[in-house]
Amino acid sequence: MPERLREPLTKAVGSRTAKPLERELGLETVGDLLRHYPRRYMELGELTPMDSLPEDVPVSLVAEVRKVSVREMKTRRSKIMNVEVTDGHGTLDLTFFNNVYKPQKELTVGTRALFSGKVSRYQNKKQLAQPMYELLDEEEDASEERLAERLHMPLPIYPATGKVGSNLIRNSVRVVLDTLPTDLPDPVPAEIRRRLRLIDLSSALRQIHRPGDRAQLAAAQRRLKFEEAFILQTLLVWRKANDRQQQATPRLHVPGGFLDALDERLPFQLTEGQQKVGDEIAADLAQQHPMHRLLQGEVGSGKTLVALRAMARVVDSGGQAALLAPTEVLATQHHRSITAMLGDLAAGGLLGGDDRGTRVTLLTGSMNTAQRRKALLEAASGDAGIVIGTHALIQDTVQFSELGLVVVDEQHRFGVEQRDALRRKGENTPHLLVMTATPIPRTVAMTVFGDLETSVLDQLPAGRSEIKTHVVPARDPRWMTRTWQRVAEECKAGHQAYVVCARIGSDDEPAEEDLFDEDGSVRMLSDAELAKVGDEKRPAAAAIDVLAALRIQPELDGLVIEMLHGRMPADEREEVMRRFAANEVHVLVATTVIEVGVDVPNATAMVITDADRFGVSQLHQLRGRVGRGRAAGICLLLTEAGQGPSLDRLTAVASTRDGFELARIDLETRREGDVLGARQSGLNSSLKLLRVLRDEKVIVEARQVATELIDEDMGLRAHPELAEALDPWLGSDRAAFLDRG
Repeated sequence: MPERLREPLTKAVGSRTAKPLERELGLETVGDLLRHYPRRYMELGELTPMDSLPEDVPVSLVAEVRKVSVREMKTRRSKIMNVEVTDGHGTLDLTFFNNVYKPQKELTVGTRALFSGKVSRYQNKKQLAQPMYELLDEEEDASEERLAERLHMPLPIYPATGKVGSNLIRNSVRVVLDTLPTDLPDPVPAEIRRRLRLIDLSSALRQIHRPGDRAQLAAAQRRLKFEEAFILQTLLVWRKANDRQQQATPRLHVPGGFLDALDERLPFQLTEGQQKVGDEIAADLAQQHPMHRLLQGEVGSGKTLVALRAMARVVDSGGQAALLAPTEVLATQHHRSITAMLGDLAAGGLLGGDDRGTRVTLLTGSMNTAQRRKALLEAASGDAGIVIGTHALIQDTVQFSELGLVVVDEQHRFGVEQRDALRRKGENTPHLLVMTATPIPRTVAMTVFGDLETSVLDQLPAGRSEIKTHVVPARDPRWMTRTWQRVAEECKAGHQAYVVCARIGSDDEPAEEDLFDEDGSVRMLSDAELAKVGDEKRPAAAAIDVLAALRIQPELDGLVIEMLHGRMPADEREEVMRRFAANEVHVLVATTVIEVGVDVPNATAMVITDADRFGVSQLHQLRGRVGRGRAAGICLLLTEAGQGPSLDRLTAVASTRDGFELARIDLETRREGDVLGARQSGLNSSLKLLRVLRDEKVIVEARQVATELIDEDMGLRAHPELAEALDPWLGSDRAAFLDRG
């Protein structure tokens, strides 16, 4: 960051102004402030005298506060503020409600300001309700030319808080811009700017905050969007190129080995997609540089089998494979399903085991000392060719004999640093296979996983059944009765059902596994998921309460109903899942711990309570837990939502099983930081203007330019400004690469 942009705000605008900016918005430097872009712009238009104000059209006026009154509202716990202003031609009432802290503090008697809004009529008097306003100091008040200029410029409106308003931010930006150098070091090289006709950084920062017109604003936004995409894509291209410089042990096919034995025992044919992706992975594993591949696909497309075949190839060549899962439930389920699929191949070296196989070991944080010691020994000795675990695998005490492949399931729950910490346990750099069960639109894949090659599974294995999805109005008792009758019908036909809840208990807290990963860090949430937290509406149904209610539901009489959630002790969770898999439990009331990886082919029905509290992709994942056998599945989405976006999302889920289309719908409602996540790229805070779904052309262009630049100058020696912009993410890795070069 250029020296001027690193300057503390306390020095640039004074401590009194800087402290609330830092406390409320996290803005500490001049660069932080200038990168706090306006969220929208307001056209003020001509000044209008008060004695001729039209109604229901935008107006602007300069007036002085003459009278102020504040009173409590009768119907809610908030205040209403009335302000009478005059411009010498007449008077007008202004009304502020809800949070009046800022206007009450700023609009004191005698204050002059520029007010903008639409005039309405209340009790036969004209008024401005919740007007925008900008305080005018004496210098501006005296300068009609300055005021007229401002009225014809788009007025920036900033993301603000109740204690730090847009006016304070705008005034601070003005102070900084007045002393901003015109030749700031630019991370976008001059030759690229010329080729793409982009303005320089100094001009862009001025024009984004103080545009003379819409054309200047568009030029600034285009430049700054490209910069965000360019820096991110350069980082991803650099990582990809740097990874190819690493040394890995080639993992070749061993005829008659573990992989061939596994393929012989499969009770079905691989899909064309599984075979194709398997060939891509095999080609990667045969190279002397490490594989870096993303495997994505539809729910139930067979990603785990593809990963298992890759792990078998590595074991055949004398290596070990580690499968990293985000939760104990998913890790345990993987261990159970892989062990069952392998049979005696999962007991290699043991009595009764097939010598072509290996041992499959589970390592999680809740294991007791004896279990943990045994798992650590099997991993360190190499007796376990496949080690499955949670974040516990990353701990320093975990050692491998020869780690050759790392498989990361549900990558969005992990960060680059976490997956790399596991890969550093190999003497040579292990190959890497990243899996995600959420289909990813092309631009998102380029932005989040741009350092990985991508494979897509878009076919479902033969025998997978249809799943019918219906939206159920939860307020209608008749529909609810029919819902439980339908669940009972499935169970009495020999099948099983899930009932999914957003929370565990009735303490108005969201389910722990919905908010936190096992390492205590906050997981990525969509705006729809965040609606569960601090929701002012009726709390979402809790699993504990639903369990009690269903056990006395007449329609479900005679059925065994149990509960599963992330706070249960590991042995209890394991026992419940065992009993459910064995059809000893008919209905499983669960939180979203069953979202991925849980595979019980006999489960055919799912009821999702408060379905409007979940994101679209999450609903699609949950729905994928049924219909995994030959019997058709049914998914019922219970909701009290009326007409609006929430109901539209549920209707979209009910209308299609195309995961890529649903992922796009879901991501369109997410904040950009949710899409990227600090866990995935570390760059969520840098994306202010770029929208990965909307700005595909910019991302593709930036990717091409970044690739050309890295091909010519891998060490960024000729581009120090760009290198400095990337330093927070490259850091010592870049230095290490330069040393090797």
